Amino acid sequence: MSNYLEEYKRWLDNPALNEDEWAELNSIADNEKEIEERFFAPLEFGTAGLRGTMKTGLHNMNIHIIRHATQAFADVILEDKAEEKSVVIAHDCRLNGVAFAKEAACVMAANGIKVYFFDELRPTPELSFAVRHYRTTAGLNITASHNPKEYNGYKVYWSDGAQLPPKEADAIAAKMAASDIFTCFKICDFDEAVADGRIRIIGAETDEAFLENVMNQAIDKEAVAKAADDLKIVYTPFHGCGYKLVPEALHRLGIKHLYCVDEQMVIDGNFPTVESPNPENPEGFYLAVDLAKKVGSDLIIGTDPDSDRIGTMVRKGDEYVTISGNQMGVLLIDYIINSRLRTGTMPVNPGVLSSIVSTSMARAICEYNNVHFEDTFTGFKFMAERVASWEAAKSYNYIFAFEESYGYMMGDYVRDKDAVTASLLVAEMGAYYFNRGMTLLDAINKLYEKYGFFAEKTINLVMPGVDGLQAMRALMARLREDPPKQIVGCDVFRMRDYADGSVYVKDLGKVDRTPFYGSNVLYFELADRTNFIIRPSGTEPKIKVYILARGENSEECQDKVAKYTAYTQDLKEGRI
Repeated sequence: MSNYLEEYKRWLDNPALNEDEWAELNSIADNEKEIEERFFAPLEFGTAGLRGTMKTGLHNMNIHIIRHATQAFADVILEDKAEEKSVVIAHDCRLNGVAFAKEAACVMAANGIKVYFFDELRPTPELSFAVRHYRTTAGLNITASHNPKEYNGYKVYWSDGAQLPPKEADAIAAKMAASDIFTCFKICDFDEAVADGRIRIIGAETDEAFLENVMNQAIDKEAVAKAADDLKIVYTPFHGCGYKLVPEALHRLGIKHLYCVDEQMVIDGNFPTVESPNPENPEGFYLAVDLAKKVGSDLIIGTDPDSDRIGTMVRKGDEYVTISGNQMGVLLIDYIINSRLRTGTMPVNPGVLSSIVSTSMARAICEYNNVHFEDTFTGFKFMAERVASWEAAKSYNYIFAFEESYGYMMGDYVRDKDAVTASLLVAEMGAYYFNRGMTLLDAINKLYEKYGFFAEKTINLVMPGVDGLQAMRALMARLREDPPKQIVGCDVFRMRDYADGSVYVKDLGKVDRTPFYGSNVLYFELADRTNFIIRPSGTEPKIKVYILARGENSEECQDKVAKYTAYTQDLKEGRI
């Protein structure tokens, strides 16, 4: 009997399962493929925590996984040097979010760790803020971010408000591997723990402290006041956490004409109005577009279910077009730099951060404006680490950080992407350009004329299940063992392997090391100034391919993107 069948039988026979869970597992007794999918391996705990589909099984999100992970997390917290061990726990709108969050709180409290527990769903950036605000040892958010409704997740934070460092993540993973999922944990009653103070309920007072910091990020409120009588904005939270704080922040900023998509202001983890609540997908904005056309809105803002990512659309004639994550990133870099210079609020030695898979235009803007720029691996935990190193060295004062997947961070009160504050700045920037008779689309075109022409595209090669995991590993191994010398007829003049930091140059072999390494990323620099990057996703069953093109004009950039997009499909199908 193979291991996954043995594990399936162990679960099926375990008294820890309730009647519904047992019936669920019993119903797949004749479906070996489904059994394998659920039991071939545990969900892998990493710096982003856990994420998976909500089913009964070892490789899924369920109450048993929550208890197992939380006990290991509690053990790591108890080993910390902090005198009082404490944790903030939040959840978003996901199905089972409240139940999972309460179960985690009960395990933490049973281990003698003080719990600050949000009274209802909250944005992920507010969780990051609360960790710093209450000076807790750690934080935990039950969320699957922008994934489809079948998913939930377990996102972990450390005392700096950033996602868990690798050392602590590895310690949790090791403790989980060494303990039994059904017997390892301590537990207590939630209501009793609230009554005796082991669990403290937090809410409006934390919102107000967070919003005070958000509002302090406004740079030019006069621009908003000037545009307020005429500027119109449509907002949707996609049934999630942004429904309260984003409209409140925009009203406090001075936006008078804010129209919320009523159908999507309803909190619902089934996401009934969209196939996927991801602001990266323009098709999800159809209700917002309908409302925008009805009211004559200038700008549409959408935030994902845990309100850490933001998507935007702007009016172009009678239609609405998407501003990509990369475009919004460079718009905000340019706006923040020039607005702070204009208002005299620029700190000394300003710095900007972005991920290695984001647009090269970010560096070009910073170099033009004499602002320090650095890149990091994908993930705001890496940017937070870099900010902390700047602070410790007293070298640079960060003013903005972003990654192409619609995430933006500003201000020293959070250490993660923050769609609440980003919504504020996008609205302010929209007002600034509105006063000049321009949309954000006009503005990005002006930036291309000023800084050079760039175009980007992210392609997801979805590879679900056990077979997909093996295919992903095989593809990355093949590219390492026999890296392409040309891609669509264009020479690869340099390849960076961020797994071990090796840098290879055409005809010279290995010549250098990258300044940081330890991530499964291959970065091909092509002779035509295009960067072709490939990496497995850390949270979803897919390989992500990034095409970063630069050219003499927009048409040349788009031609390059189209050419390398076709190559990507051949890569997935094994034709290359």
